[in-house]
Amino acid sequence: MSDTSPTTLLEAVVYFADEDNAHNFMVAMRWPDGVVDCPTCGRTDARYLANQRRWECKEKHPKRQFSVKVASIFEDSPISLSKWLPAMWLIANDKNGISSYELSRALGVTQTTAWFMLHRIRLGMQSDEYSKLDGTIEVDETFIGGKARFMHRNRSSKAVNGSGPMGKIAVIGLLERHGPDGHSTAAPASWRTQ
Repeated sequence: MSDTSPTTLLEAVVYFADEDNAHNFMVAMRWPDGVVDCPTCGRTDARYLANQRRWECKEKHPKRQFSVKVASIFEDSPISLSKWLPAMWLIANDKNGISSYELSRALGVTQTTAWFMLHRIRLGMQSDEYSKLDGTIEVDETFIGGKARFMHRNRSSKAVNGSGPMGKIAVIGLLERHGPDGHSTAAPASWRTQ
């Protein structure tokens, strides 16, 4: 990324409002070596059509023309990158999560559009790695559920028969500290059990 890359949400909104900036940012992220490959056949000598912000593969096959959104979470979406990129910024930098209503207000889109964007972005953030954790592993657990004294009398007598974690859901988190690349890695969500 260049020196003009945004560092705050306000800068991100202003920076990505320019379609050229958003497009160039995505090209740099998707093809960091500068070689654009066709998502259909893999050929690397596609011709750039500047007026459409698309590439055209020289091989004759269906879907010869493709944009930076093809084969990504943005594919088949009429939403511009100037909305997608600040949405990703908001979701990645919000510690407590973000609702579709909140995203809708922040971006000026409908709640259903924000819901669609949230699901696509969360899908893109999922990890497909199933490797074992190695080195220093941090494990933490907690029990989720309300205290019996705050429940209605009928519910507390049914839900809680003992003390402590009785009637609550156990949640465990695993984190590999400072892995091979120097970053900490959380265990994939697929490792979680009921």
